[in-house]
Amino acid sequence: MDFAATIRTGFTRWQASGLHLLISAIIAAAVLTVMLGVWYPRPLFEAQGGMGLVFILVGVDVVIGPLITLVIFKSGKPGLKFDLAVIAALQLAALIYGGTVVFAARPVFLVLVKDQFEVVTAAELHPKWLEEARRPEFRALPVSGPVLVMLEQPGDETERQAIIQSALAGERDAQHFTKYYVPYPERARAALSNALPVETVRRRYAETARVIDAYLASSGRKDTDVRYFAMRTRYEWIAVLVDARTGDIVNMLLVPDS
Repeated sequence: MDFAATIRTGFTRWQASGLHLLISAIIAAAVLTVMLGVWYPRPLFEAQGGMGLVFILVGVDVVIGPLITLVIFKSGKPGLKFDLAVIAALQLAALIYGGTVVFAARPVFLVLVKDQFEVVTAAELHPKWLEEARRPEFRALPVSGPVLVMLEQPGDETERQAIIQSALAGERDAQHFTKYYVPYPERARAALSNALPVETVRRRYAETARVIDAYLASSGRKDTDVRYFAMRTRYEWIAVLVDARTGDIVNMLLVPDS
């Protein structure tokens, strides 16, 4: 749609700014839908700082653009079409930049390392590390949402020491060794040996226990129905509840700062 042609006659600056705001809001809503529905499923959205990214996108796309239109618009003004085209181009450039940042920061793998899940983002994984993956499905970054995997500890002592030394040297942590990735569902039952019973969580982590107890009360599940893994994210901790018999993921709960 030719935005300038649509509003160049008969529109007040408030109407023009309002139309600009509507179009910008629709675009922002589409971006937010992809973020929440695909790249940052809740509670990862909150835990990874998704709101901060949204504020940046909304500030540029939904607020600044329409405000500039409000300031510069005057029906019949010479060069109005060019001015609006420049605003649209700047908005588009900012949106592309912001979208690129959001896409690079998205979680791609949720890796169970022994007794704790680690969030791995797209920006963390070097292409060479992806090439090391033994499973072909892990040699490329997923674009349809984070994938649950388990880090299968190598049987060779030399390889285990290599992982430890790499972490100590600040090169890469265990969760970045894609060669040891296996799909979590394949090892879910075996992973249960490292999961904590809810009763143990109550003794050790009061705030986490309150979150879990609230979920159990609302869902009608018993303490013995689930077990717990911690998930470390960028800003918050997440309580990962798994079925006590199968190890399948039951729910992920955001644990607020105590």
